[in-house]
Amino acid sequence: MSARIGRVSGCGCAVVVSAILAVVLVVAVAAWMVSATGPGVKSRQLQPVPYEVPPAQPAPVALIDVHAPGRTADALDEWAQPLADESRIPAQALRAYGNAELIAKEAWPACHLRWSTLAGIGYVETRHGTYNGNWFKPSRLQEDGTPDPAIVGIALNGTNGTANIADSDGGRIDGDSTYDRAVGPMQFIPQSWQRFGSDANGDGVADPHQIDDAAMGAAALLCAGGRDLSTSEGWTAAIMSYNASDAYVRSVGMAANSYAVPQPATS
Repeated sequence: MSARIGRVSGCGCAVVVSAILAVVLVVAVAAWMVSATGPGVKSRQLQPVPYEVPPAQPAPVALIDVHAPGRTADALDEWAQPLADESRIPAQALRAYGNAELIAKEAWPACHLRWSTLAGIGYVETRHGTYNGNWFKPSRLQEDGTPDPAIVGIALNGTNGTANIADSDGGRIDGDSTYDRAVGPMQFIPQSWQRFGSDANGDGVADPHQIDDAAMGAAALLCAGGRDLSTSEGWTAAIMSYNASDAYVRSVGMAANSYAVPQPATS
């Protein structure tokens, strides 16, 4: 389901490219240092994170009424804010993951999905709705939970290590009427969204670009087929159903285990 996201194309001069990459690296490192030590951010030593499958249990989600009208994830703000500070997950994304866990607990009680697994996928796919392939113009989650700029992956045309998936939605979701593309914070392709798409923010529309809906769609996909994510086999099978790659499974697992500490994912 995951697809590579298109990167900024370079110029044809190796010297210029090298210079640009050097500048980008310096800027990226500087930005990371500022984000890690800037005002309001506590300096901390990251702990070694053992790899466990299923991942270690994260902080429990505060109980809210997921049947209330409107955007129920907003009721998790008090729960999410301290965890957001510790994990560096945007609070809005964290609320979406927690909301999806609570809905899944009612819908599929035998699934045992935890928010940290959704967060692990969100981190690997798009850094929680912020990575779009353009280092110079990263996305940000807007107030309504959609990334700006929108996150749309490269065409799944069989090149660049992708599968060959012809258009399945007339370009309605991904803007491409020739090939499918993965979209949104959790990188759904249109045909998967048609099966698992959900409305979790109460606006009556199942939108893969909206973080609450995308997290709930991911929960539906992971829990499909009666999987039990409290077992090693069930958890691994669920992540493989999202992206059939051993490396992907390990990356999601490492991120999910980091969030259980809680601390930022680093891999």
